[in-house]
Amino acid sequence: MNIARISIGRTVCSLLVLLAFSGRGFAADPRPNIVFLLADDLGYGDLGSYGGTTIRTPNLDRLADEGLRFTQAYSGGPVCTAARSVLMTGLHNGHTVARDNVPHYHTYLHDSDLTLAEVLQKAGYRCGGVGKWSLGDADTEGRATAQGFDRWFGYLNQDHAHYYYPEYLDDDEQRLELTGNTESREHYSHDLLTERALNFIRESKDAPFFFYGAYALPHFSARTEDPDGFTVPTTEPYADRDWDLASKKYAAMVHMLDQDVGKITQLIDDLGLRENTLIIFSSDNGGHRTIHERFDTNGLLRGYKRDLTEGGIRVPFIARWPGVAPAGRTSDQVIAFQDMLPTFAQLAGTTIPPDLDGISVLDALKGGSINNQQRVLYWDYGHCRGNQYAQAVRWGDWKGIRSKKNGDVLELYNLANDLSETTDVADAHPKIVKRIGELMDQAFTPNARYQVGTSYRGSALWKRGQ
Repeated sequence: MNIARISIGRTVCSLLVLLAFSGRGFAADPRPNIVFLLADDLGYGDLGSYGGTTIRTPNLDRLADEGLRFTQAYSGGPVCTAARSVLMTGLHNGHTVARDNVPHYHTYLHDSDLTLAEVLQKAGYRCGGVGKWSLGDADTEGRATAQGFDRWFGYLNQDHAHYYYPEYLDDDEQRLELTGNTESREHYSHDLLTERALNFIRESKDAPFFFYGAYALPHFSARTEDPDGFTVPTTEPYADRDWDLASKKYAAMVHMLDQDVGKITQLIDDLGLRENTLIIFSSDNGGHRTIHERFDTNGLLRGYKRDLTEGGIRVPFIARWPGVAPAGRTSDQVIAFQDMLPTFAQLAGTTIPPDLDGISVLDALKGGSINNQQRVLYWDYGHCRGNQYAQAVRWGDWKGIRSKKNGDVLELYNLANDLSETTDVADAHPKIVKRIGELMDQAFTPNARYQVGTSYRGSALWKRGQ
């Protein structure tokens, strides 16, 4: 049984919002449906629309042709859980509840936390999601259906999502047992996720809905039967390439992802929802460093997943909204995952919650501009990894990175003329270095879960999941 928190007061509030938008109770609700599709570890350079030439991504390239392609979009963090937490809470990596993939807590989100889905649900949206949640296991207050989602299907637990032939998938408040995967490989999880995604959209077509497709593809697999690191039913259409098996599998996973984004987009068009649906596609962080160099997974960007250089946090971001987002255009506006909550709240016609780190970027989605030069974006990583802790700030075109590994020396880059972060110009700009250091100090709020420099890996605290 779905026991997501829905009160009578919330229902009344939703009806009032709906009436305010329609002008009368019986008119169709003009507020847009919102679809946010998220890949896992897909690099900036893997897509044809972002310069990739090795893997074919026709559906995602078509989405870019029909919409707006952002070249300066950022994830909330360089790893899975942090990125998802920033997306859901509208708080950046120094404030959000989950700032790293470790320690592996039983839950990150609590009843007191406000999520993007809760804001939309209160505004009258039907909210559904599939895939990798990572913010609260089953039977905890952090599970998706306790955090604003009417429906959720897939993986609640972070590590569970590393298995593509799992023995079960979380299904609202229950489990879908996949007994055929115990002895063999009968049910590939990605196929089941897409089936549920299509069903949710069909069921929700008559009223505003929010759909969050948090796919696990093309993240590596933890299955020991696949020592090359990837699990996929077939390597088509790359089976005949003169590549190593891992490369064929990776390309096939990106191909599957592309095909299913195409299915979702086509269904929305077939249902007559094209003009009133905002579709966004992105990735949770940069590509992984183990991906073969033939793919050039992060393009010109330096670094990979887990890094605070651009290759770890700058992500593809495509927005299609016919008649609103200009088709076939490229935007250099600086936007980030924490901006989605206030932006979607504005689209839903509800009050933007106070004390967020994100801003509404609706003007940018419409092809306009926001005040990029005044934006301050913050990330950190490695809290519980000994001396690996690092911080990064983007302030206008300046990018600063400071890590304990190199003695807290702050590196400075000018992204306007050094996208690949090859030249540290800190010595030439001491005032900028000082200001960025101050911004880093101000952005970080201490959290008992993330005691900088303390290693939790393998500890009792980690294993207990507390």
